[in-house]
Amino acid sequence: MAIPRPGRRAKYVAAKAAYGGGGFAGALGMTYALLATEAKLARRTIGIPTEQAPRAAGSYGRGKRGVKPVHLVVLGDSAAAGLGCERADQTPGALVAGGIARDLRCRVDLDVVAVTGARSADLEVQVARALRRPVDVAVIVIGANDVTHRVPIAAAARDLSRAVAALRAAGADVVVGTCPDLGSVKPVMQPLRTVAAHWSRRLAAAQTVATVDQGGVAVSLGDLLAQEFSEHPHLWSADRFHPSADGYRRIVDAMLPSVLELLGVQIPVSVPISDTVQDVQTAARVAAREPGVEVEPLPDAQGPGRLALLRRRLPLVGRGAPAGPTDPAELEAERTG
Repeated sequence: MAIPRPGRRAKYVAAKAAYGGGGFAGALGMTYALLATEAKLARRTIGIPTEQAPRAAGSYGRGKRGVKPVHLVVLGDSAAAGLGCERADQTPGALVAGGIARDLRCRVDLDVVAVTGARSADLEVQVARALRRPVDVAVIVIGANDVTHRVPIAAAARDLSRAVAALRAAGADVVVGTCPDLGSVKPVMQPLRTVAAHWSRRLAAAQTVATVDQGGVAVSLGDLLAQEFSEHPHLWSADRFHPSADGYRRIVDAMLPSVLELLGVQIPVSVPISDTVQDVQTAARVAAREPGVEVEPLPDAQGPGRLALLRRRLPLVGRGAPAGPTDPAELEAERTG
């Protein structure tokens, strides 16, 4: 086994301790104490969210008489809800709903059941709320709080799998934005940053497999934050942990093509760079490292050695502004007409 260079020793010891590596008790105890201290400092810097994301639920776009609106539901944590945005129309749910309404030329009814601080185990309650009426498409962003609370990866992936399965059984298309790389968050220092990055990628890979197994589409957020957010501070909100309105738009740019294609919208400005068929486990590992990669199930691909489509594409840009909230007067006229 290669011996790490001196400058990397702290990261190496931390990662080995966190993921089951060997070592004597004293080193392990010192490493745990170091990680615990770093975590406390990061939480102190970030703070505990005391505000709520803007309420984005409602109708978007203009429908046609007699045409059923698309029912979109957003589930997950604060990143799904849009904590860090100042206005409802800046949140991920509003941006996705507006994008569907614009390109499908229909009305979209949006429900947001995502909750700040939610972990994958909380998806069961959110799914129950979402399915109070039929859902056409569901978008899930979850995982950051599982990492920060050290939830076992297998347990978090299992909870996500159950949520996707329930939504698919109810007839909904499902797109999951996998856990971002928390090693890119500025308030998190070394060696905790290395541990967070490793844990995030392992969870993202497990989420991809869980999603594809249940017939959903997984989109890797990967190190999207690390690549672009580090160069553009305006993509962060004031707490330096949640994205800003511009940051959320960048994330939706990566996820919206998958949502639109599930609804039958052809997107000429977002032609895939490449399509490859891979074993789902291999596809998941690749997606965990590459932001914006989409992994979707192949028809009739089940059991050991099952295959998935790994699609690389450019982010969706140049589509114009998403549709805004529907005029309440139009909604009232439709109900009474």
